[in-house]
Order: sequence, then C-alpha cells, then structure tokens
Amino acid sequence: MKTLSFLWLRLHMSFGIFSLVGFLSASMASAQSTAAVTGAVQEASGQPVAFATLTLHRAADSMVVKSEFSDDKGGFRLAPVAAGRYLVLASQVGFVRRWSAPFEVAGAEVKLPTLTLQASGATNLKEVTVVGQKPMFERLADRTIVNVEGSTLAAGASSLEVLGRSPGVTVDGNDNLALKGRQGVMVLIDGKRQPMTGSELADYLRALPADQVKSIELITNPPAKYEAQGSAGIIAINLKKDQRQGSNGTANASYGLGRYGNGKYIAGLSANHRQKKANLFGSYSYGDRENFGALTINRDFFSYPDQQKQFEGSTLQENFSRSLSRSHTWKAGLDYNLGENTVVGGTVNGQQYNTVQDGTNNSEQLNALGGPQSRYRSTNDQTFTTSNVAANLNLRHTFATDSAGARELTADADYAHYDRRRLQQLNTLYFFPKDSTDFLDGNQQGALTIQSVKADYTHPISKQLRLEAGGKVSWVHSDNDVLFRVPGPDGIGLVRDPRRSNIFIYDENINAGYVNVNYTMPGWTLQGGLRGEQTNVTGRPENPEEGFDRNYFQFFPSAALKRTFTDKHETSLSLSRRIDRPSYGQLNPFRSYIDATTYGAGNPNLRPQTSYNFELTHTYKQKYSLGVSYSITSDPIIGTVQPAPDGGRAVVSTSQNLGQQQYVALTLNAPLEIAKWWTMNNNVVLYYNHFTGNLAGTNLNAGKAAYNVNSNSSFPLGKGWTIDLTGSYQSPEVYGFFRLRPQGQVAAGIQKSAWERKATFKLNITDIFYTGVTRATSTYNNYVERFYQRGDSRVATFSFSYRFGNEKAAPTRRRQGGAEDEKRRAG
Repeated sequence: MKTLSFLWLRLHMSFGIFSLVGFLSASMASAQSTAAVTGAVQEASGQPVAFATLTLHRAADSMVVKSEFSDDKGGFRLAPVAAGRYLVLASQVGFVRRWSAPFEVAGAEVKLPTLTLQASGATNLKEVTVVGQKPMFERLADRTIVNVEGSTLAAGASSLEVLGRSPGVTVDGNDNLALKGRQGVMVLIDGKRQPMTGSELADYLRALPADQVKSIELITNPPAKYEAQGSAGIIAINLKKDQRQGSNGTANASYGLGRYGNGKYIAGLSANHRQKKANLFGSYSYGDRENFGALTINRDFFSYPDQQKQFEGSTLQENFSRSLSRSHTWKAGLDYNLGENTVVGGTVNGQQYNTVQDGTNNSEQLNALGGPQSRYRSTNDQTFTTSNVAANLNLRHTFATDSAGARELTADADYAHYDRRRLQQLNTLYFFPKDSTDFLDGNQQGALTIQSVKADYTHPISKQLRLEAGGKVSWVHSDNDVLFRVPGPDGIGLVRDPRRSNIFIYDENINAGYVNVNYTMPGWTLQGGLRGEQTNVTGRPENPEEGFDRNYFQFFPSAALKRTFTDKHETSLSLSRRIDRPSYGQLNPFRSYIDATTYGAGNPNLRPQTSYNFELTHTYKQKYSLGVSYSITSDPIIGTVQPAPDGGRAVVSTSQNLGQQQYVALTLNAPLEIAKWWTMNNNVVLYYNHFTGNLAGTNLNAGKAAYNVNSNSSFPLGKGWTIDLTGSYQSPEVYGFFRLRPQGQVAAGIQKSAWERKATFKLNITDIFYTGVTRATSTYNNYVERFYQRGDSRVATFSFSYRFGNEKAAPTRRRQGGAEDEKRRAG
C-alpha cells in the first residue's frame, strides 16, 4: 500500500502539471479561430422558441458532443465544433422533437436552416398554454433511451424496478442483469461504472430512487471510445441535474404498498445554484422500504454405481424472508469555467445502506423410496451495512485551432472507498431423526479502495480525419475478513470455525492505452480503433495454496462503418472484441449461508470472458430500426447452483467458466402513433443462445431460441392528465445449466401536472397480475433442482414532486470519470 500511495501522489502531481500546461496552452492559442454551428428555432406560426434544447450529435454513432439552449429570439450557437459530420436535435416541452438533416463541419461557421417545431397539444386556460412531454421510449441510431423523468415509471419505484420494465432488459432470480438475452452488462451512473454485479449491484439500485433518474440509455453496440469492458453492452443511468439559472431545485416524496401491506417510503431533495461561471449542485434522498421474498426448492440427487444412474433421494424446501432497508444517498458537485475554453469540476457522492432481514426455512430430506430421512427448520437473521463514498476531479480544455477543427483534452482523477459488513446468525433445529440444534454465527467485513487517473485527447488532422488517443492507470485494493463461529466442544461459548472462516486480500493494477481514427466523407463514416490493456492481479486467501498471481496483456480492436443513403435510410456495421473481468465479489471465496445445506461463495479460479461481436442495423426515418447481431464468447462466466464439495446434500451457488457461448439476435423497434391521443413504442428481440462446456462431471451442449417483447402505450388526455400502460413478456429460454420458464408483467399509471406544471401527482401499479415470478430448472448428471421464486413486485404507489426556483434554463455539463470499470466490478 505504501507503493500505491507513492504512485498516487506522483500521479496527482503529474495531473496538476498536465492541467496547468493545458491551461497555458489555451491562453496562447486563444487568438485562433474556432468552428461554430448556428441557427434558429421557431414555431409553425413563425414565432421564436425561447430556451429550446439543442444537442449536437455525431452522425457516426449518435454520441452527444455539445448541448446549448436557444436565446429569447430562438437563436443558438454551438461552438467550438471539431471537423466532422453531425446532426442537431431540437426539443422543447410542448413540441414534437425535430432533427436537422446531416451536415459537415469543415472549420468555417455552419449556418443551419431554421428548425420548425410542431406543437404536440394545447389546453385553453386564461391564455393558450402548450403542454407536452417526451415519449417514454426513444430509439436513436445506436441506442434506446428510456425517459424516466416525467413518466409514471418513476413513481415511488427503485432504479432496479425501472430497469426491469425497460425494452430488452431482464433481471433473473439471482439479480443478474441481461440485455437482449445476454449477461455481461456494464452499468454506468452519470458516466461512472458501478463497482458491483449480481445481488450487490441490485441492492445498490434498489436503494437508488427512480425519482432521481432522468433517463436510461440501453447501448448494445457501444462506440469505440468506450472501454473494452461489457460484452453485452452498456446500461447508462443518467441522474437529474437542474438546468435552470439562479437558485432552484426539486422536492419529491412517495408512499407505496406491496402484496402484504409492506410500506415503501421515499423522499428526496435536489438543489442547484448556477451563475455565469459556476454551477453548484447537490441532492439527497432517503428510502425506507419493506420487502419480502419467497423461494420453493425441490432437489433430486443421483449416483452412478457400476456406471448406472441411480436415484438417491430428494430435498423439499420452503423459504420465506422479510426485510427492512433504509438508505441515504447523496451527491454534491461544482463546475467552474476558468475561461471560454476551460472547465474544471469536482463531485463527491455516497450512499449508506442498512438492511435487516429475518428468514425462515423448512426442509425435509427424503430417501430413494420417498420416506423421511431428515427434517429441520432454520432461522436466518442478517444485518447488512454498507457505506460508499467516491470523489472525482476533472478538467476539460478546448484548444482553438485552424480550419481542421478544435482539439480537446479531458482528464480525470478518481478515488472511491467502499466498506461493507454482514452479521449473520443461522440457527437450525432438527426434528427428525432426533431432536438437536446447530448454531452458526457469521461476521463478514470488507473494504475496497479504487484509485485511477486517465486522460483523453482529440485532434482533428483534416476536415475529414480525426484522431483520438488516451490512457488510463488504475489500482484496486480489497481487504476482506470473514469469521464464522460455532459452539465449542463443551457446548459453552463460541469458537472460530476454520472450515468456513477466511481472509482474502486482492490487489489489481490495469494500465491501458488506446488510439482511434475517424474518417468522414459525404454519406460515409469509417472508424477504427485499437486498445491495449496490461493487467496485474494478486489474490491472497488464508490458505496459501489457493492464492494466485495473474499477469497478461490483451488487444481490443474495433471497427465501424456507417452509410447514409438518404435522410430516411441509413445502415451501420460494427465489429469489436470486448472483455468481462470477474467482479471482486465473484473472486472472493467467502461463504454466505441461506440455510443449513445451501450457501453462496465466490470462485478465485474464475477467468475473464472475452467475446467478438458483430452488429448490422438499418434505421428508417431515424426511429424504426431492424438489426441483426452475433457474438462468440470464450470462457463465459455464468451463475450455477450445483452440489457442494462438502457432501451431505449441500448445494453451493457460485460462478463458473464454461467453454463457449454463441449468440445471434434479431431486434425490431417500432414506435407508432395510432392516434393523436395514443402513442405506442414496441421492442421485440428474437435471439438464440448456445452454450458448451463441462461442470460438475456434466457435459453441456444446449441452446434454445427465445424472444423478449416490450410494449408501452401513452394516452395524453389533456389538461395535464396522462395515462401509461406497459407490458413485457419473456419467453422460455436456456442460459447455461438453467432452463427458465416464461414470465411477464403489466404495469399501469396515471399522472396529473398542476400549478403551471411545477407539481406532478402520480399513481401507478406494477405487476398487476403478479406474473413477474421466476420458475427454473438446473440439471446436472448427479443433481436436478427446480425452484419457484417470488418477490414484492406488485406495488401500488402514490407520489408527488414539486419544482421550485428560477425557470430560466441554461446548458448543463455531465462528466464521465476514470474509475468506471473498477467500480462496476467491486464486490
């Protein structure tokens, strides 16, 4: 750790010098010209649209480059803009969004034709007032956007619940996220990759109220500049950030009732103070949510004497748990303009999360003839506490340059620390064949520290050619200690159980660099990039024989081609190699017990999975899209439930590498305007997953075609009233050793805006027919498990939000730090 601290200090110094050089260079270059894009926004009547939102998108991949607001006369200016091919999107509340035609920037100012916005509806009060909102789902060239803000999706819900109702997204019984039927998704929150996977990421998202979320972007084919992590794509969660001048903010509160009358309370406040050069912002949210879980398990065990399969017996289990979770989520930040071309900023955010859970388990073990062999009842009391804090310092500097365009430098320094503690008491009472008790006391503590620095540089070489390059260095240190105690030999006091207790220390260093070239010409965009990553890993469990050292270097090439035939038709093709490293929790060999014979554990022998990905997409009128994709993954990481090495019908839930996964998918997105009072967005994914490998003495060679359908209808009724109806369905599918039965759900909501649209009242019901349950079968040669899992998915929620302060808008700035990958993987 002393070495890491010394390196961190040196990099902080380098970062400061680097920033100073950039600032001085900017001052010296300020006399040179910059490219700009100008234009105006007006209504159909010719009246200017004041404070409309203008976003500049790269035509190659729809990435947002800049944003600005029109002035009180409808005029706007986007500058500086590097040479390339772009689109401009104009939007304003109460109007239909409008895209410009594609255009080229070649160093000189580009003046666009006037963008005319059509009103989406009107209500007569004392004077004409235009009322409208963004559609719940939008489709861009390379991503689907879920507009959470302003929709009934957000009413009293958590971010995880909103994700589960998004097109192509599924959450399985182990809380693993999948996008279009593929796991290995990278989750970003405001550009920061989260340090968790599976149930830990799910707990974090459960504690993050959806009322803080502005939008969710589902990116199945990430642009080349994104890091190589995330073979299935990216889920980017963008939090709200007030864009109004002066002092203002938003307050919100909600109350929900679950299936058993479980209460769910959420309250939050966000505030913002913006002046010409500085923007100070912050938010706080408190959540108090009661939940339940029910799990029915049926297990069959087999043996092979004389190579003949023989039934050994079965186990029947009923599990039920209730939990109370309280969370505090906060964020504070400052952006400051040092000059026209230089912006510095910093953010600090954190979360404190506490869950108390009481669980019961009733189990019966039967022999081969169906007779009782053992009966027991377990009570499982757990307390889980986590405290997370992260900080980011960032710099963006734009160099004024010649007609080729503007050069840009960005730099980030990140620090994050995570503390987790889980206390557990498992008490088992055996009724048969004789009365006896078994007691297990667990105390697990973990600390994770992430440090990183990165820099990215963009240099236009000519009007058509742009070069991007950058590098990143990160360090991770994870220190975990788990202590299990059992009654002593004399039955008095508790002593350490060496079989279950462990210490695990993990250190990781990744050094990465990339170069990317983008070439544009009329109707064509070509892009190619290469990323290299050197990984150095050390794992030290309590048992030295289980330790490991891994050092490897890998290349990640990417290429993309986009052809724009007309304003209505465009086709894109992309190829890439990506990687998914195991999370720190997946590598940690610690155990977490569910009952006397069921526990979860990490696997220190996990290897990263790598994949080659191909995608071809055709877009019509910039909203209808049809795409085909294919990927082949080596050493895919999957969740398994299989017999434990302990014997005695014990079962362990862990992660394993298989041999290979092949995936092919056909995706259709079709937004429809059936009537003025009814708009619908439909998303269909037809896919096929095929797995090969060998685990627990079982050869796997299985695949199945499946599909996922998501449909949302919105009914604007006028006078501030809107009704939303969402339905989703997941067909039966095969994922590794699991065969999952179909599931789906229907949600409905109604909302009313009031007080000049400053206040919003919402009422929604999720999973109305209580069909969002998980039924699955896991099959091995010597073991078959069938389980039926239910949760508190049917919830009725009433919520209220109110915006206060100055209504004049101004552009906002959103940062992506340098420690995103490590934060996503932390456990």
